[in-house]
Amino acid sequence: MSEFVSKWNKPSGGGFGERVREAVRPVGPLKPRLEAAVRQIQIQISKLDATSLKLKERDTAIFNKVVASIQKHDMQHAAVFANELAEIRKMNKMVTSAKLALEQIVLRLNTVQELGDIVVTLAPAMGVIRNIKSGLVSVLPEAENEISDISNLLGSILVDAGQLGSSTINFEAANEDAEKILAEASAVAEQKMRERFPDLPSSVKAADTVEGIS
Repeated sequence: MSEFVSKWNKPSGGGFGERVREAVRPVGPLKPRLEAAVRQIQIQISKLDATSLKLKERDTAIFNKVVASIQKHDMQHAAVFANELAEIRKMNKMVTSAKLALEQIVLRLNTVQELGDIVVTLAPAMGVIRNIKSGLVSVLPEAENEISDISNLLGSILVDAGQLGSSTINFEAANEDAEKILAEASAVAEQKMRERFPDLPSSVKAADTVEGIS
């Protein structure tokens, strides 16, 4: 336990560059590295929030085009805009769901106090991050490397924690926990989308359906 206390609390010395290197390499104290991971995740949350706001602006603009087309009785263009709107809302739901899931990960990481907590918390967290990465690549290609860095940092912490303690990873439980976090985030994101965005007129939905069948 004394070895763990040393690796958990030992402050990172040197200048900023040295502290950054200490935070990302798979050696050194665990707590500063865990805090570095949390900061990186929070940066991604901010970026996802900004992306969601941009998508909301596009949503409003295209929704207005749908309404304008309906007012002109131009159902063909209304259906085209409706399809574009559906894709944007799909992307926004994905971004919102990823943001909510990362917020849950941050909450969990901030409660880690003991060695055993690290193993129990990081295993499902890494599953969530892998899932988020695969989903966001099409929406935010630039986020791929950043999320990979976070995953690698958490993985190195998990390996070190496993070497220091006697805890073993229950992968089945970790996967179930990760799926639960993702499912809850998706459900909340779906609810937020219903609350924030107006529904399309039924006439456009009907025209869109007919066009899709034909």
